[in-house]
Amino acid sequence: MNYFLLAAGAIAAATTLGHFTVGARLYLRPTLEAPLDPVARKIMHCLFHYSSVALILATSTLLYLGYQGGAGSDARLLVLFLSAQFALFGIWQLWITLTSEIQRAPLKLFQWTFFAAISVLALLGA
Repeated sequence: MNYFLLAAGAIAAATTLGHFTVGARLYLRPTLEAPLDPVARKIMHCLFHYSSVALILATSTLLYLGYQGGAGSDARLLVLFLSAQFALFGIWQLWITLTSEIQRAPLKLFQWTFFAAISVLALLGA
């Protein structure tokens, strides 16, 4: 077993659960009900679920490799890819957060903390 990958997978699972519950309630539903152009609304709907697929696949991979012990160089490359992906998710979100006009934005748009934790733990497990 690779406990770093299992921990990364557990945080990814919690993030995925939050995406489907809190994210759907606070982001997806209001977006779908907003007075936007119908094409823009459907693109946002698709983007939400592109993120859903990425989160589900990454979570499954991290948990599986954590349970298996992360064997082999191919698995290591995959874990490094996932670590980089979550690092970039976190960096990008933090940048957007810090440059927004929202008061206390890093606390309100806190997903970057989960992405950073997943990235670091995956890197340690690689």
